[in-house]
Amino acid sequence: MKKQISLTLIIFSFLGFAQEHPLNLSLQEAIDYAIKNNTAAKNATLDIEAAKKQKWETTAIGLPQINANIDYNNWLKQQVSLLPGEIVGGQPGTFVPVAFGTKQSVNATATLKQLLFDGSYLVGLQSAKVFLEISKNAKEKTDLEVRKATINAYGNVLLSKESIAIYESNIVILKNNLRETTAIFENGLTEEENVEQLQITLKQITSGYKNAQRLNSIAHQMLNITLGTDLNTKVNLTETLEVLALKNVNLELLNSSDEIKNTIDYKIATNDKRAKELLLKLEKTKALPSLSAFINGGYSGNNEKFDFLNKEQQWFGSSLFGVSLNIPIFSSGQRAAKTQRARINLEKAENNLSETEQQLKFQVASAKSNYQFAIEQFNTSKESLTLAERIEKKNQIKFFEGITTSFDLRQAQQQLYSTQQEYLQAMLEVINNKVTLETLLNSIN
Repeated sequence: MKKQISLTLIIFSFLGFAQEHPLNLSLQEAIDYAIKNNTAAKNATLDIEAAKKQKWETTAIGLPQINANIDYNNWLKQQVSLLPGEIVGGQPGTFVPVAFGTKQSVNATATLKQLLFDGSYLVGLQSAKVFLEISKNAKEKTDLEVRKATINAYGNVLLSKESIAIYESNIVILKNNLRETTAIFENGLTEEENVEQLQITLKQITSGYKNAQRLNSIAHQMLNITLGTDLNTKVNLTETLEVLALKNVNLELLNSSDEIKNTIDYKIATNDKRAKELLLKLEKTKALPSLSAFINGGYSGNNEKFDFLNKEQQWFGSSLFGVSLNIPIFSSGQRAAKTQRARINLEKAENNLSETEQQLKFQVASAKSNYQFAIEQFNTSKESLTLAERIEKKNQIKFFEGITTSFDLRQAQQQLYSTQQEYLQAMLEVINNKVTLETLLNSIN
């Protein structure tokens, strides 16, 4: 019993350690992890496998098909036929009841079928290939979206983490300022308003700090959902927001080609048009004849009781070969209506392709503009942060020297805190706008 208890404790200790073991991920490692484990990405991979099976399912229709059939019949009451009486020497006009065959019988047959020609089958093969391509397009689109979502979630975690660090630093400085100002006030060398101004600022910063902690928890959970891991898994990010922002400043991307025919959305629209073309072709082929052939062989046995497994049982063989030609002649306009409907759907797909092309051009131009603006804002906010830090430091020195008021100091502090958050947001915007442009262009650098 002691050994079992010890073993159980060891197992639970190991499981607890395994569950608490954190993930340490760079951004690229997070992307790779998400593409492998994200639910949408895994389902997109399964869709490709399903499309491959469907392609073979369609192909197999035109390959030889063999089916076997075994029938056992037992007459509980045999069927009776009437024969004219004169056959057995009876009077004309009379009938003699006769039961033909044995009470029990077994029939076993095997049939080979082969499709020789069917226009619908040929179109079906082409459609299966297109469907597989559509599934691959969907997987590519899903991976791009998962990558984008992972980068956004990763950046949000870094943003909240950096925000917490800034709040903590500001709180430390404010508490020191408040402590020194309170001591000065108690000595009668400054007004109470100066203490109260610092208390107001400290309360506001403390409230923002608590909110940043809550947002950090939510951001981590969102990242875990995107990664496809447990909601409460501890994930440590090995990159900083500033380093990541600098890596994502890529002016060459702004000069990249606006050719959208290689984008995933254009490929999807193109394949949709191709699928509609095949559906139209399919409806047209339904007016063509189809030709198939078959050959079968079998054995049958008859007996009054179940002795079919006896080696004395007699079995009689048979075989049949046949060809079937099906010729569509008249469908009361049904085929014509289906063909016209398929042609309308093709026209709609062509319109959608044209619209997709125009929308993509607009979206790419807009994404480039947003990305360029994000880079400019990043550089501007970085310079503004340096200036705001300098102004706040000067006002702090002036305040303790009695040259300026607490109101002026508070304004300088509020300006600094606002500029700090703008700088964090500017870094995140660079990262997010770059991945948006890359997703549209299907350009992963």
